[in-house]
Amino acid sequence: MRDVPAGYRHFHDELAVLKQRLLDMSERAESLVALSVEALLERDRDKAIAVIEADEELDRLEVEAENQAIAMLALQQPMARDLRFLIGAIKVSSDLERVGDHAVNIAQCAVRLVDQRTAVPTVPALADMARRARAMLSDALDAFIRGDGALGRAVGKADDDVDAQHESIFRALLADMMGDPQTIAPSLELLLVSRNLERVADLATNIGEDAVYLAEGKQIRHRYDEDAPTPSSNDAT
Repeated sequence: MRDVPAGYRHFHDELAVLKQRLLDMSERAESLVALSVEALLERDRDKAIAVIEADEELDRLEVEAENQAIAMLALQQPMARDLRFLIGAIKVSSDLERVGDHAVNIAQCAVRLVDQRTAVPTVPALADMARRARAMLSDALDAFIRGDGALGRAVGKADDDVDAQHESIFRALLADMMGDPQTIAPSLELLLVSRNLERVADLATNIGEDAVYLAEGKQIRHRYDEDAPTPSSNDAT
C-alpha cells in the first residue's frame, strides 16, 4: 500500500475542520431560530435578548470559515469536487450567518410585542413553520457535508410547504386586521415573523442547491442547469 503524501493528508485534515465548522454554524443557527420563536410564543424578553446578543458568535464563525476556505483555495489549488466544496463552503457560511440575522429579526419582533402589551392573535402555524424551516436547514447541511444531491433536491421540494404556510398565515392575519383594527400592530409583527421564517427556508434551499452542485456538478439555482447533462464521472469525483 502506497503512503499518502503529507500534503494530501494535511489538506483533508483541513477539510475535516472546515466541515465541522460549518456543522457548528448550522447547529448554532438552528438553535437561535428555535430560541427566537420560543421568545415570541412565550413573550419572553430575556430569551429574545439572548438571541440578539448571540448573533455575534455566528458572525465570527462565518469569518473564520470563509478565511479558511479562501486560504485552502489559494494554497492547495484543489480540483473538481474539492474545488466545488470550498466554493460552496464560502456560500454556505454566508447563508448560515444570514439565518442568524433572521433569528435576530424574529427576536426583535418578540421584544416589540412584549412592549406593546396588547392582545396578540393566536397563530399556531408559526410553531410548525419554524419546525419545518429548522428541519430543512439541518437536512441541507447534512446534504452538503455528505455531498448528497438527492437530499439537497428534497430540501428544495420541502420549501413549497413552507411557502404555502406563509401564504396561509398572511391571509389569516389579514382577516384579523380587517375585522379588528386593534390587532393591526401585533399582526404586522407576526407577519414579519412568518416572512423571516420563510427566508430561513429559502436559505436552506440555497444550501440544498449547493449540495446538488457539489454532488453532481450541476447548477439548479433558478433552474439554470436542471436539464443539462451530468458531467462525466471523472469530473464528479
